[in-house]
Amino acid sequence: MEAILVINPGSTSTKTAIFADHKLVAEETLRHSVEEIAQFDGVISQTEFRYKIILSFVEKLEMTDKLVAVVGRGGLLKPIPGGTYAVGEEMLHDLETEKYNTHASNLGGILANEFAKSLNIPAFIVDPVVVDEMKPLARISGLKGIDRRSVGHALNQKAVSRKATEELGKTYETSSVIVAHLGGGISVGAHQNGKMVDVINGLDGEGPYTPERSGSLPLIDFANLIITENLELGDVKKIIAGNAGLKSYLGETDLREVIKRIDQGEEDAKYYLDGMCYQVAKSIGELAVVLEGKVDAICLTGGAIYSDYILGQISQYVEWIAPVKAYPGEMEMEALYEGAARVLAGEEKALDYGSVEIVK
Repeated sequence: MEAILVINPGSTSTKTAIFADHKLVAEETLRHSVEEIAQFDGVISQTEFRYKIILSFVEKLEMTDKLVAVVGRGGLLKPIPGGTYAVGEEMLHDLETEKYNTHASNLGGILANEFAKSLNIPAFIVDPVVVDEMKPLARISGLKGIDRRSVGHALNQKAVSRKATEELGKTYETSSVIVAHLGGGISVGAHQNGKMVDVINGLDGEGPYTPERSGSLPLIDFANLIITENLELGDVKKIIAGNAGLKSYLGETDLREVIKRIDQGEEDAKYYLDGMCYQVAKSIGELAVVLEGKVDAICLTGGAIYSDYILGQISQYVEWIAPVKAYPGEMEMEALYEGAARVLAGEEKALDYGSVEIVK
C-alpha cells in the first residue's frame, strides 16, 4: 500500500490524515487550548510542537514505511495559479519569514517538508487561499488604484467542482461550474475550463452578507457612518468582517440556533436568514452571466449546507440556471490528498513556486 500523509494546521487545531488508493485510512483532529498556543511566540515557532503531534499519529498507525509523499495546506504566499506545488526553498522562505502575512496554514508546507526530508519523499501543497486565476476584466473595481482580489475557499471550491463534474461524466478542465461556499464567510466562484475565473470575495466586503460579515454595503451610507463615528481602518475591518451580517441583525452567528428560532416562529430570524440566501442566489446569478449562461452545475458547499432549509431557499432561486448539487461541509483533506495523488500518478505535473510570477 502506497500512502500519503495529509497535514492541515488551523489556528487552534491540527488535522492529520493518511489516504491510500483514494480511500481514507485514518484521520485525527487535535484541538489546542488557548494556553498551549499562547506559550509560543507566533505561528512559526509552533513547528516542533505540531511536528511531534503528527509524528505520534503516524507512528501509532505504524505506517511510516508506507508513506510515499506528504501534502500540507497551502499558506499565505504570493498570488499564484491553482494546482499542486512542490515545496521548495523559495516557498519555505516565504512561509517561514511570513513574507505575505502570518497564518496557521503557513505551517502546512513547512511541516510537510519536515516529514518529507526525514523520509526522503516529496512534499507538496495544493490550491492555497492565494490562488488567483481571475480574468483581467474581473479585476476592475470601478476606481483607479484599487483592484479586485481573488480571495476565497479555493481548495474546497476546486475539489467540489472536480467531484461535481465527475458525477456529470465530465472533467473540471472542460466544464463551467459555479460554487458557493457558505461558512462564517461566504465566497462564490465561477470556474471555467479548470480555472477560477472570477470570485465574489466576501473577505473584502463583496457579495452576500454572512453570519458575521457585511457583504456589499451602500457606500455613501457606510462612508457617512465611518466619518460620523470617527472609525479607524481596524474598526472598519471589525465591522465588515466580524460584527455584521446575521450577528448585527439577530445577535447570532450559529446557523443552527437561527434555524431553531425560525422553527419557534420568530419572524425576524426567518426574514434575515432568507435575506442571506437571497443574496447568495443573486451572486450565483451574477456569475452565471460571467459564464455566459453556459453552466454545467451549481455547487453549494460549506457548513451551512447541512441545513435543508438553507439549501432549499437558495436552490429555489437558481435551479433554473443549472442542476444544483449539495456538498455539505468541506473536502479539504481529500482535496489535498487528490492533488498530490494526481502528480504521483502522472496525471499532472507538480508546479514550481519559484518560477511562477506573481499574478497581477
